[in-house]
Amino acid sequence: MALAEKIQAPQVPDLPTASWTNGYRIGQDVVMSGMTGHPATRQAAERGEPLGAYDQTLVVLKKLEALVTAAGGHRHNLVKTVVYLTDIADKDEVGRARRDFFGAHTPCSTLVAVQALVFPELCVEIDAWARLDVDLREAKPLSSKDN
Repeated sequence: MALAEKIQAPQVPDLPTASWTNGYRIGQDVVMSGMTGHPATRQAAERGEPLGAYDQTLVVLKKLEALVTAAGGHRHNLVKTVVYLTDIADKDEVGRARRDFFGAHTPCSTLVAVQALVFPELCVEIDAWARLDVDLREAKPLSSKDN
């Protein structure tokens, strides 16, 4: 049986009152809870400078990267994301943030429109999976002769 190790990342602390864990490393797999831009989104909204979808996406991706790094990996170990948007019209801004963050080596992704997230200023939530023994920068096309 694989050992589950709770990931501890100072940039993404587990809240003492939370009923979830931010992430686990299970062998070479890293499984992460949905991340949002909170508390940065709340602080920006209180200043009267709310973060849009692009900026929220970058905050979230950096949180996911912090968790993967704490598990012993890096951003290019992220192999799958699920993006939840409160306004599907923000999909282009999310896509731009993903391209800026990952470059040409983007993970698989699902995009879902939802009615709301936990706080009203949030417009993006992302959960993710990573494999520490995979680097998407080294991915190559699977040819039909390989099947």
